[in-house]
Amino acid sequence: MLQAFNTRETREAAREIKFLVAPDVAARILEWSRARMAPDPHASGAFGDEYRTTTLYFDTNAFAVYHRQGSFKRSKYRIRRYGTSDVVFLERKLRTSTMLSKRRTTIPIEDLPRLSQTDLDANWGGFWFQQRLAARRVAAVCQVTYSRHARVSSSPYGTVRLTFDNEIAAQPCYGPQFDPPAGLPVLSTHTIVEMKYRAVLPAVSRHLVEEFALEPTSVSKYRLSLDALRRADVPTGAARVNLNEVLQGPPMAPGVNA
Repeated sequence: MLQAFNTRETREAAREIKFLVAPDVAARILEWSRARMAPDPHASGAFGDEYRTTTLYFDTNAFAVYHRQGSFKRSKYRIRRYGTSDVVFLERKLRTSTMLSKRRTTIPIEDLPRLSQTDLDANWGGFWFQQRLAARRVAAVCQVTYSRHARVSSSPYGTVRLTFDNEIAAQPCYGPQFDPPAGLPVLSTHTIVEMKYRAVLPAVSRHLVEEFALEPTSVSKYRLSLDALRRADVPTGAARVNLNEVLQGPPMAPGVNA
């Protein structure tokens, strides 16, 4: 049996900046970064900076995460799979104005049905995640797949990370399970470029922003994906929720999805 691998990380003064750019601009930025930053140590591909990610996002029956209500504005629960791996990552991400905290546990993909069980086994690696899902009353509501390129660098405050997300696709999710990719296109006209760093914007990032005249924006793959399912009138979640009934107002456009 695979032994669960657990990590906890707390980063003070963690910063994230996102940009929406046209695919041709993203390609030029990626080329620029390859000459100045190292490849992601966990990626592959010809330049050692590519991988494909599939994520299950969790929300309440009232979609409090989507609406950024109360404490759900700060915390997110998700399950992440890289490529076709038979190991998945249970993740909780908690952000405040001064700190970013992440907890991550690996489990075999065949263990995912245990998250839907009512009995709790304290000896199971995913026990804490199962507990938190029950306490927060959240369930899987959306599967999002995308391609990512990632480059890294260093600064006096730690690692600097630059990512490029495209080919984003969303599909309904009816429980804690990964289905074959068959999603709706999300944001097909743009690439999401994101900088992650601590405390002070590092020189390499500052030069990149100036070189390409980038303008920061707020964008959420999860919220855009739910909006795509909503426009297509696709029900999701274990209860096959009609998103047009629970997401008030018109679907939000990129730039206002924090």
